[in-house]
Amino acid sequence: YTIARLCQVGGSCSKTVVNSCSDCIRSGPDCAWCMQENFTQPGEQETVRCNTRALLTERGCEPQKIIAPRNKVRVVKKLPLSESFEKQEPIQLSPQVIRLKVRPGIPATFRVSFKRVQGYPVDLYYLMDLSNSMKDDLDNVKDLGNDLLSALKTITAHAQIGFGAFVDKTVLPYTNTNKKKLLRPCDDDSEKCQAAFGYRHVLNLTPREQEFKQSVTNQFISGNLDSPEGGLDAMMQAAVCGGAIGWRNSSTRLIVLTTDAGFHMAGDGKLAGILEPNDQQCHMKDNLYYKSNEMDYPSVGQLAFQLEKNNIQTIFAVTENVQAIYKQLSAIVPKSEVGVLSNDSNNVVELIKTAYRKLSSKITLTHDRLPDNVQITYTPECQSAGPPGPDEGVCDNVKEKQEVSFNVTVVVDSCIKDTSFTIRILGIKDTLTVNLSTNCECDCNDPQDSQHQSCGGKGSLTCGVCSCQEGFIGRICECAIGKEDKDTLRKACLNADGVECGGRGECVCGRCQCHGNYHGDHCECDDEHCEKFQNQLCGGNGKCKCGVCSCNEGYEGSACQCKVSQTECKPPNGTVCHGRGVCRCSRCECDAGYQRPHCKTCLGCPDPCQTKLNCIECLGFNIGPFKGNCSKACSTVVPDTVSQLNKKGKQCELKDSESCWIKFSLEQLDGVDTYKAEIQSERVCPEPPSVTAIIGAAIGSVALIGILLLMLIKFFIYMKDVKEFRKFEKEKKKSKWTDVSLSCQDFEIRICNFRAP
Repeated sequence: YTIARLCQVGGSCSKTVVNSCSDCIRSGPDCAWCMQENFTQPGEQETVRCNTRALLTERGCEPQKIIAPRNKVRVVKKLPLSESFEKQEPIQLSPQVIRLKVRPGIPATFRVSFKRVQGYPVDLYYLMDLSNSMKDDLDNVKDLGNDLLSALKTITAHAQIGFGAFVDKTVLPYTNTNKKKLLRPCDDDSEKCQAAFGYRHVLNLTPREQEFKQSVTNQFISGNLDSPEGGLDAMMQAAVCGGAIGWRNSSTRLIVLTTDAGFHMAGDGKLAGILEPNDQQCHMKDNLYYKSNEMDYPSVGQLAFQLEKNNIQTIFAVTENVQAIYKQLSAIVPKSEVGVLSNDSNNVVELIKTAYRKLSSKITLTHDRLPDNVQITYTPECQSAGPPGPDEGVCDNVKEKQEVSFNVTVVVDSCIKDTSFTIRILGIKDTLTVNLSTNCECDCNDPQDSQHQSCGGKGSLTCGVCSCQEGFIGRICECAIGKEDKDTLRKACLNADGVECGGRGECVCGRCQCHGNYHGDHCECDDEHCEKFQNQLCGGNGKCKCGVCSCNEGYEGSACQCKVSQTECKPPNGTVCHGRGVCRCSRCECDAGYQRPHCKTCLGCPDPCQTKLNCIECLGFNIGPFKGNCSKACSTVVPDTVSQLNKKGKQCELKDSESCWIKFSLEQLDGVDTYKAEIQSERVCPEPPSVTAIIGAAIGSVALIGILLLMLIKFFIYMKDVKEFRKFEKEKKKSKWTDVSLSCQDFEIRICNFRAP
């Protein structure tokens, strides 16, 4: 954007609606306002006061009367850079506070300097994986305690070292939750082993190597089930628990993470039913991360944010088998390096020294979240400078006491409220606060005279423009409107779009006074801005009238660029555009649906077989809805009755109104909806039904239905009788009778015994 502006000679001012000086300043970075009295001519709008400085000067505006706010850069606080670490708060970045008042679109540049302080303190927190596979490495770290601190003290006399350990969450599927296994997760019963844990802070940062060695010596290996470990959990707690770890305010903060395995990250906690996201807060109690089993692992983005926020740089000391994974992690985590451990970690001291040199010699200037509509570019000035960029500026191979500089360019796209943002060096505490505001108003030092002479004594002057008293309007308040409302007068000057005089004139007492060559009731006409052809207005073959070309005889086209000719619009043996379009500029402009080049076919038109069916019935067989009105209703169809259709034209076969199949073909002629029709003389009609067969079938059906009904009734009666008989048989079997003995004496019959059932 800046380069594009510099390439413009004198810049450009693309103004739209400008009614005041502040409107002009907001229109673009190259716009300036002329506050000179009587600068505009009668009938001109005040918009002409807004233009580039060069054009305003050319028009006659005095240079001292041109308002064009400039950027203001003011250094509020600039403490000198420190040479060495002699006090608790050395200054490595300067300035510390700066105030920018910028005009939108115009770049503001300031300089930032940095110097690495000699002997700047270093806090190194050694974070070690204590899973079973790191047993050999732990033994070596116990022996290398003195060497680690000694290596730091070759860098600075103010070094501290601390120690922390991690394994993984103590829940399935990460760790065996058997009570015995939780207390002793190691497979080898003969070795010393500590209970399973997630992350434990072992030793606060201390300058005493004996404390470090003793703390590490007291550590033993632990264990878990899966290969990835909870390294991100441990790093997050080490970053946010500054008080527990003992980070100093003024120091280079390093976390050295040693491991031979990958890492779990956000989302993996779902495997164990842990759904609560990591809250990026400190949860340490008795030096143990007590929410390890309640909270998910942090995401890489969360960890990167907290490391950057707390100015912590990271060294990943990992084995070769996971180097690629941690290289990818390092690309996301700011100010981090990856080093390859040997199988037993005996090279860890040299690895840390090498990684620290890389981290400390690379100076990266960047910012926190920028306000909306603000752009920034860093241009480093040093021997090993990176390219200018919008996100960061980089100087590499910077030594102690070597001063490097960055040019920081800020561009604001539009007017904004007062705001601020922070610029800082990654991994360093020092910051630069940039207080930012925009300059979008005009300071014209207007006279406090409500009856200024330049306004005819009827108004005050604001940046060269008259603000009229009530009852007066006009450029110099020359129009007295009395009791009439000003808005009512101006309403007469509004065009259909509601723009006063189309933006091309000034409304004076209810009538438009047009600028330049504009004319019309609302300045809508312009006789100089018609379409051009070969860089000539209306191709030199016509006149411009109200923005439209009026062509001379023999020419046509929107720019009168074509000679009147219909040669290219005629197909062989045809009329112009087949009578379905207009020939303009030797090209057919077809009616809706018809296709170029000669408007022969219509892709979106209805099927003529269907639309002309009624006419075919009427013309060929004197039937259908048009019967008796054929000549009038079907005047666009030329019929020809044949015994056999040829293959020319569109072939059609449809049912007519009497359900007979008729065949015909249609060939479209020149003109709209005009066809030549060939109609096959014979129709194919279905045979009429047999009345005798229908009557016989009806009688037979009635007789058959009667017989079926009688049989159905007989069947129901039979079934009922069967049911009653079976019921009678069943009742009969249930009855039981005793024997009856009869003795006859004197012709008398006596019943000796009777026993009912």
